[in-house]
Amino acid sequence: MKALILDGYVDEPAVFGVPPYISPYVRYLAGALVLAGLEVDYITVDRMRKEQLWEIVNEYDYLFVVAGITVPGRYKGGTPLTLGELQRILNLARKPLKIVGGPIVRGYSLRGGTVAKLPEISADYLVTGDLEAFVLSYFRGEPDPTAKSDYETIDMVAPHGAVILRKHPNFPHIICEIELSKGCERETFCTFCTEPILHGRLISRKVSSILKEIESLYKAGCRAFRFGRTANILAYGSDMNAGKPSPEIIEELYSGTRMVAPSLEVLHTDNANPVYLVKHEKECRKIVETIVRYNTPGDVFSFGVESFDETVLKRNNIQGSPEEFLRAVFIVNEIGGKRVEGIPKLLPGINLIFGLSGETEQTLEKDYLYLKKILDDGYLLRRINIRKLLVYPGTPVYEYFKTRKPKIKSHLHEKWKRKIREEIDHEMLKRVFPVGTILRKVIPEYVEGKFTFGRQLGSYPILVGIPGVHSDVMDVVIVSHGERSVTAIPYPPSLNSMSLEELTAIPGIGQALARKIILNRPFRNWSELEKIIPPETMRVLKKIDISLQQV
Repeated sequence: MKALILDGYVDEPAVFGVPPYISPYVRYLAGALVLAGLEVDYITVDRMRKEQLWEIVNEYDYLFVVAGITVPGRYKGGTPLTLGELQRILNLARKPLKIVGGPIVRGYSLRGGTVAKLPEISADYLVTGDLEAFVLSYFRGEPDPTAKSDYETIDMVAPHGAVILRKHPNFPHIICEIELSKGCERETFCTFCTEPILHGRLISRKVSSILKEIESLYKAGCRAFRFGRTANILAYGSDMNAGKPSPEIIEELYSGTRMVAPSLEVLHTDNANPVYLVKHEKECRKIVETIVRYNTPGDVFSFGVESFDETVLKRNNIQGSPEEFLRAVFIVNEIGGKRVEGIPKLLPGINLIFGLSGETEQTLEKDYLYLKKILDDGYLLRRINIRKLLVYPGTPVYEYFKTRKPKIKSHLHEKWKRKIREEIDHEMLKRVFPVGTILRKVIPEYVEGKFTFGRQLGSYPILVGIPGVHSDVMDVVIVSHGERSVTAIPYPPSLNSMSLEELTAIPGIGQALARKIILNRPFRNWSELEKIIPPETMRVLKKIDISLQQV
């Protein structure tokens, strides 16, 4: 018997599965199918679109579709499955038993920040529980679409899920999202969040089980891992420690990961609660120090600040105050700001949501002013995520907005978002990734105009524009900055062999000077070069470690 897993991608507050990420959901499902004795195949929706493989579903006995978005986002690595595509695929699937799972069975994000109920579709099972639990129940002869997995079940299936890695079109350039826990440790929950609806209160997974899964993924060829399937990494293991943070468990997790995956290239994390960090500062400082000791550079703590307006925070049951958020930013900068090969080990990121209950234009101004204070005080943020509220059925904010309209018009959101991008993001990028910073193993993703755009593997990797058309993984050196991206040239750069486009990308070298450089090459020494290049531009060339070697 053959089963096909169609990965339509998932994005939730504490799990991400858009390429180059592979979510735990599809891996757990694959592991359960392997244990049930099926031959397992895997395809992403992007590959299905690109190669027009819609009819491939009829080559299998079982079709599993995994998809669903519960947070709004813009995706560079892939495009999530749409409701129209889901309908098309299921209508075409005449042979297989059709099973659909993931957040899509509860609702789906549409334009305008609203959610639609899933229409009537021709699936045999809509799994509102966990797909791996459904598979095990189905092959016991007692199919239960509402069955949920405990960690005993997940720990059993997870190591077998590595079979699909090599079937991913990005392999080996993939990053596996690793589950540490389900649910949230907060006493009360934010009004808009789906994590407590989907997963409830915090339950942590055993370190030994996590390491067993990582080892299987490592042996299958994965070299990049992110502890992303957790609402707050600082609270991981606290439910095993009388509700208090456990630096010892985090040490066991990180040191153990380095042991079972000794040549890993990326070890990052995602969510961290800034208020939890401040309220348990002593223990959390030890946890942050442990993470910085074992992680790889470029790591990010995603801080769910959501708003710097205390009225909005209280109205939406978001714990914390602006002062506590600033304190958390300071602590992570103090411990994680040290650089390895020019890249900070661990920096905070700020998540903001526009459109929350109680928001006014003064709210948006406060958000800007607090971000400006972080910049003016000399602290670093790796990135600022600004999202519009996605109102999800079952959340308190969904009930609130059923009878009320948002007060702020979208043009005001755009005004303040633009101000943040222009006046804060650009300067912050220059500080995080100064000119001359070397980025290793940038993976080309797409070509636009005369530039190739790519990123490293990692948590929120910076988008890099490289002059020319490139297809191979490459090292680059940064030469200039945009608002949320950088321009770089291949590293190491040699002035005597660089292309016109690469020369022009360097600040201070326009088309005319670039042509002049090319006509006067080769330069044998710096004094010859200084005759035609202004002093300011020469300083830039020295920052990017340019050579006169002929290639």
